[in-house]
Amino acid sequence: MNSILTVEKIEKYFGHKGNVTKAIDNISFQVEKGEFVGIMGPSGSGKTTLLNCISTIDTITTGHININNKDITVLKRKALENFRRDELGFIFQDFNLLDTLTAYENIALALTIQNRGTREIDRLIKDVAKKLEIAELLNKFPYQLSGGQKQRVASARALVTEPSLILADEPTGALDSKSARLLLDTFEKLNKEFESTILMVTHDAFTASYAHRILFIKDGRIFNELIRGDDTRKEFFNKIIEVVTLLGGDAGNVL
Repeated sequence: MNSILTVEKIEKYFGHKGNVTKAIDNISFQVEKGEFVGIMGPSGSGKTTLLNCISTIDTITTGHININNKDITVLKRKALENFRRDELGFIFQDFNLLDTLTAYENIALALTIQNRGTREIDRLIKDVAKKLEIAELLNKFPYQLSGGQKQRVASARALVTEPSLILADEPTGALDSKSARLLLDTFEKLNKEFESTILMVTHDAFTASYAHRILFIKDGRIFNELIRGDDTRKEFFNKIIEVVTLLGGDAGNVL
């Protein structure tokens, strides 16, 4: 198998001497090319800190993180910026679209930063828009789009540079149930048809049930792991709920 992400014995501390918090406690795991992996856990479990470290937004205290065979923990600032630009795609809960730009221009930003040519940018945007069925939205501004449409545009922006790894942070958190389902169907399409590798943090068991594998984080450590295998999404959802209950006994506090 080809590992896109390898996390090796990482730890992350916050605070100073006498008042130190260990947010990540000796976590190791791998994500293979084409996998769709979810990360779940109660508030304060360390899952967002983990995603921030993988996304290069934050740094770890000890250990190593390798993405596409590059150890990002040893990269200097400029090299890290270039790596983030070329290898990672981001999908955020609040979309992060610029209101003064059309959907086309928002998607184009990622390519412009890479110094792609005008013709190539146009071709890539139209190609990804067709794949994600948002061609009719390209000339609209964010205020003209629904939450679900905004998130599909954000997904196109993440996909258009063909990154090694797509990182999604609570991608359905700001969406109604219908829009959330449409977005998750889009994620399935990204993963199955385009072999995109996705790592997603979520509180929601329904959202998590779309993934192939779930890592459950508790107190900065991996508490459990579920692999979907041949389960239907409903069967996988029920197994997720069982683990959520074990995590703290209060499912409403986790989901």
